[in-house]
Amino acid sequence: MRRVLPSMIALSAFEAAGRLGSFSAAAEELFVTQGAISRQIRGLEEYLGTKLFIRLTRRVELTPAGEMYLREIQQALDHVERATVNFKTRESRHSILTISVLPSVASFWLMSRLDSFTQQNPSIETRILTSIRAVDLQSNEADVAIRVGALPGKIYDARQPRIDLDMVSNWRGVNAEPLFDDVLVPVVSPKLLDPFGPVNEPADLLRLPLIHTASRTHAWRDWLGIYGLHEPPGKERIEYGHFFMAIEAARKGQGVALVPSILLSRFSPEELVTPLRSDTPSAGSYYLLMLADRAREPQCAAFCSWIKEQAAQVQAAGVEA
Repeated sequence: MRRVLPSMIALSAFEAAGRLGSFSAAAEELFVTQGAISRQIRGLEEYLGTKLFIRLTRRVELTPAGEMYLREIQQALDHVERATVNFKTRESRHSILTISVLPSVASFWLMSRLDSFTQQNPSIETRILTSIRAVDLQSNEADVAIRVGALPGKIYDARQPRIDLDMVSNWRGVNAEPLFDDVLVPVVSPKLLDPFGPVNEPADLLRLPLIHTASRTHAWRDWLGIYGLHEPPGKERIEYGHFFMAIEAARKGQGVALVPSILLSRFSPEELVTPLRSDTPSAGSYYLLMLADRAREPQCAAFCSWIKEQAAQVQAAGVEA
């Protein structure tokens, strides 16, 4: 349906004249002649069928109808101005991509690969925010996020290790693109195996100090439970806040850590070994999260395409990516 609107030029002339109380001041502000302002306002009055100004010798005054119309027009123009500023600000951010990512994934997986994204997309500047808390995408905290967890409504096997992390604060309008499974594997320094002996089966791990991670408190209990085992009561507990801390502790020979296989590609066999393989994924996966209505924005679409390629390479290689 076609809108019934007067000329925007006329409305701008009227708003300036009404606000300044002068045709000449309005003309100066809008960089036109006083005669142009007078003609625009006269045309607007004819369009509306009413007088908006009382013309006096050296000034003009709004009529009651003019005062009411000015208030309405100023509110409408304020809205248009805010919408324009917001849009321009958003457009200026289109070359900036803010990525919220888990700290350990950032350290051991994303950062070493991100250079290839930058090379493929030189006009997109990436900014990294690291956090394990649920991301708030509706507040524009980040453009995209990488999180691990269970999808709402999805049913998992009770034997799968739990992931006690919320991925988002609100699922409304959020699209979740699967990246890769979360598979926990034990890792240990080869130097630590010398005094404790070889690890041939899960029960052998109980001879070593177990390194726990605070962000996944049930990891060892659930993983051992797959094999009908449990941590002996009274066993000394070593705990760190994040996986990257647990991995570093294992590398230094403090014990055996249970960590996602996705974090291990950068370590040589001289630093860390995986004495036992595990094929049981956790009750949740790694996802790329973004608002569905932002998926077509150039920087979001480019990153989504790139990271899905990276994830596909991980799955195809079948290695600790």
